[in-house]
Amino acid sequence: MTDGLTDKLKGAVDKVVGGAKDEAGDARDDKGQQAEGKLQEVRGEGRDAMGDAKDRVGNLQDQAGDMADRLKKN
Repeated sequence: MTDGLTDKLKGAVDKVVGGAKDEAGDARDDKGQQAEGKLQEVRGEGRDAMGDAKDRVGNLQDQAGDMADRLKKN
């Protein structure tokens, strides 16, 4: 089974760190740091979405396996 937990955790960290960089860049009027923070937040959202997708695939694989087992019994 594919586990998306790792991607979700990495995504959460990227979103938090990216948000902090964005805020720090805003406070210092550092457009480069703001952009870096926003990019990291977007990367975090992507990783989070990847984790969701992996979980869905894993669930579908589990369901397919269950169906195959039921068919073998009949």
